[in-house]
Amino acid sequence: MEFFDFGTIFFLVAAVVIFFQLRNVLGRRTGNERPPFDPYTASRSREQDKSAPPENVVSLPRRKDAADAPDVYADIDAVAKPDTDLNKGLRAIRDAEPDFEPKSFIEGAKLAYEMIVMAYADGDRRTLKNLLSRDVYDGFVAAISDRESRSEKIQSSFVGIDKADIVSAEMKGTEAHITLRIVSELISATLDKGGEVIDGDPETVAEVKDVWTFARDTRSSDPNWKLVATEAED
Repeated sequence: MEFFDFGTIFFLVAAVVIFFQLRNVLGRRTGNERPPFDPYTASRSREQDKSAPPENVVSLPRRKDAADAPDVYADIDAVAKPDTDLNKGLRAIRDAEPDFEPKSFIEGAKLAYEMIVMAYADGDRRTLKNLLSRDVYDGFVAAISDRESRSEKIQSSFVGIDKADIVSAEMKGTEAHITLRIVSELISATLDKGGEVIDGDPETVAEVKDVWTFARDTRSSDPNWKLVATEAED
């Protein structure tokens, strides 16, 4: 009886081993197998698509003609002449940040410019902190604190931006830097603690020219650009 049990087990084990060996040799269906070749279906498919390669031929990627390839730098060429340093800088930023668009950036920078100018006049440190680099923020806050220590206030009204042009662009490591020349109109006056005007004119629109540089780390998940340098233009 013991011999019979052992023999039975032995043959069962052998059958299982043979089954798995056959399965490994012949393979098993995974659901990804190619369907049987149907000459009628293939013929109809080729009639519908004359560019389809013949059966049993491995097609290599077709080199795109210049007319077929989209010009990924067309929007950059529209704002900066090709082969200039500005154009090359903007292209480098596009290479690092495929979603970058010069015109969209300019519109965003114009909005940021107005917000920063008004936040500085109002002493709004919270807004400034979100829009400025650490160094620029410290400089703005120092000026605000100095003004507040003398109980002075800025009375300001933003009229609008006449012009905003990108004048330089470059990649510094993983950081994209873009400098704009901004011409705006602003009504601004500084008042002392008694309400007397000590600087500016509360009724006159003045033209203001600034050169501001914005930067963003292209590796960061934060899409916001921050002001990293300012310069007043005479």
